[in-house]
Amino acid sequence: MQKTTNSPEQTVNFGFNLAKKSKGGEIFSLIGDLGGGKTHFTKGFASGLGLTNEIASPSFILMKVYSIKHGQAKYFCHVDVYRLKRPEEILEVGLNEYLGRPDTITVIEWANKIKSILSGHRQKTLHFKFVDKNKRKITVN
Repeated sequence: MQKTTNSPEQTVNFGFNLAKKSKGGEIFSLIGDLGGGKTHFTKGFASGLGLTNEIASPSFILMKVYSIKHGQAKYFCHVDVYRLKRPEEILEVGLNEYLGRPDTITVIEWANKIKSILSGHRQKTLHFKFVDKNKRKITVN
C-alpha cells in the first residue's frame, strides 16, 4: 500500500486511521528521511489509540510506554532509536519485554538501526519519503 500526504495534518490523520485498525501485538517499523513524517505519523497513531498525552520522540530516553484505556491493547510502546550507537543498547531499556506482546502495540522510529533485534518479529514496515516541504510518500509493507 502506498499513501501520499500533502500536509503534516494528513500524515497525522494517516497514523490515526491506522491505529484504529490495530488490535495488539503489532510492531510498526518506521524508516525514512529526517523530517519525513515519522513523528507526525506517531502522534496521530497515539491519538487514534485514545491517548491524550503530548507525544514527543523519546530520542534521548529511547523508549516510552503509555497505558491505553480503550480497545484490546493495554500498552503503546513508542521507540526512537535515532541516537543509538549500537543496536544492543535498546535491549538495555527493556524493548524485548514489549515486542510482539498481544497487549502491546509498538511503533519504532528509525527501525532500520535495530533490524538485527527486530529480525525474529513480524512487523509492518512503513517507509517515509520526503518529497517536498509538505508532501510525503509513505509505503507500507
